[in-house]
Amino acid sequence: MAVKRVPGKKSKKIMVYALSTCPWCAKAKKLLDEIGVEYDFVDVDLESPEEKQAHLETIKKWNPARSFPTIVIDDKRCIIGFREADIIEATKP
Repeated sequence: MAVKRVPGKKSKKIMVYALSTCPWCAKAKKLLDEIGVEYDFVDVDLESPEEKQAHLETIKKWNPARSFPTIVIDDKRCIIGFREADIIEATKP
C-alpha cells in the first residue's frame, strides 16, 4: 500500500485517508504540515482496486459513510472532514 509518511514532531499516530482531488483533504494535510506533526496519509483514489477496497474497509470501521478526509488518531479517535479546531486539539501532545 502506498502509505506516505510526512516527517515532523512525533506526538501521536496520525493516519489520514484522503482523495487526491479533495480540497478538504488538501486543507487537512496542509494544517497538519503547519502544526508540524508527523503523520501518514494515503490518497485512496490513486491506489490499485484491491488496495482501494482494503482502505475503504478500514475507513468504514471509523466512518461508515466513508467520506473524506477521515483522520484516525492513535487508533482511538476519528475526525471526519476538515474540522480545524478538532484537528488542532487532537494533535496536541
